[in-house]
Amino acid sequence: QVQLVESGGGLVQAGDSLRLSCAASGRTFSTYVMGWFRQAPGKEREFVAASSSSGRSTDYADSVKGRFTISRDNAKNTVYLEMNSLKPEDTAVYYCAAQRGGSLRGRYDYWGQGTQVTVSS
Repeated sequence: QVQLVESGGGLVQAGDSLRLSCAASGRTFSTYVMGWFRQAPGKEREFVAASSSSGRSTDYADSVKGRFTISRDNAKNTVYLEMNSLKPEDTAVYYCAAQRGGSLRGRYDYWGQGTQVTVSS
């Protein structure tokens, strides 16, 4: 089992950048596929980005492709989401998630508590 704690959210203006971090517990972080999801008020949770266990493969939602970058540091048990050129529609609670060995857009088993990102226009 793995526990996930997100940080780095906040209030920014449109066009600004923000980096989210997700710290994972345990000694098997490098075996997990890691993903970022978000949920805006009144909307369903949606996929944002994911990284394979090695970090060599990544996947992004079309809405963030070219603006967001997922990366991971397996030595630090941490996955990051670098968000650039933020838009008001990026406003949401962002969740980190982990799964063992599935596809990047597959079912995730472990979730963090979320961190709020608010982008003002």
